[in-house]
Amino acid sequence: MSAKIIDGKKIAAEMREALKERVKKAGPGLAVIIVGENPASQVYVRNKERACIEAGIRSEVIAFPEEATQEAVMARIDLLNKDPAIHGILVQLPLPAHFDSRKVLDFISAGKDVDGFHPCNMGTLFLGNPGLQPCTPHGIMKMLEHEKVEIRGKHAVVVGASNIVGKPMAVMLLSKGATVTICNSKTRDLGHHTRDADILVVAVGRPNLVTGDMVKEGAVVIDVGMNRLQDGRLCGDVDFDSASEKASLITPVPGGVGPMTIAMLLENTVEAEERSWRR
Repeated sequence: MSAKIIDGKKIAAEMREALKERVKKAGPGLAVIIVGENPASQVYVRNKERACIEAGIRSEVIAFPEEATQEAVMARIDLLNKDPAIHGILVQLPLPAHFDSRKVLDFISAGKDVDGFHPCNMGTLFLGNPGLQPCTPHGIMKMLEHEKVEIRGKHAVVVGASNIVGKPMAVMLLSKGATVTICNSKTRDLGHHTRDADILVVAVGRPNLVTGDMVKEGAVVIDVGMNRLQDGRLCGDVDFDSASEKASLITPVPGGVGPMTIAMLLENTVEAEERSWRR
């Protein structure tokens, strides 16, 4: 079997195009805070800014130097929380080592938390209530929906238990009727679990961790990893060549999950603006 590639760039472009009509009716504004000069973070922020411009969303990038204090950044967040022209606030991670990232993220107003990381938004997700959802797992669910993947009754295995991807991913799959297994760094015999997965989501940040012999014939494989090898090439957490021989559907790296994450950030920004009308 040779897997069909799930084109995240194409799906994300369709979603961004559909958002333009909603943006015209509103005037959503997104503020992105970046601290320091991490090259990868700067690339991510530029990509987010470019996507906002294309969708017609006002975007404000607020850059702090590496030595900025946590108090200074939180003071700026406080102003943005109170600014009626700003509907979404995003703090680009990672923050410098002298920051308490959890404290900074929790200081963002839940209604403007377009990353979906605030405890209130995580709580509504776990309770199955409407709210701003974490962008990457939400984007994955949109991909599965686009590809008409049946989730109910299937066995989904999530490799990685982070608050950003793994845990919310498991909850979203569970809410759609999947039987969910979560694997982490302490899991023994990882392949035993992955080979039983109808839907396999891998998000651990380890290059080519999952190989073809660890994939069930006909599985749907979602690779969230983005790793740079010593020769400069990008690769995922799944060995694409061997896994694509077993899977029915598979995401590439790059061009798979990444574009969907940005598309969902834009959707969350528009959603936050629309919610502000109803409050």
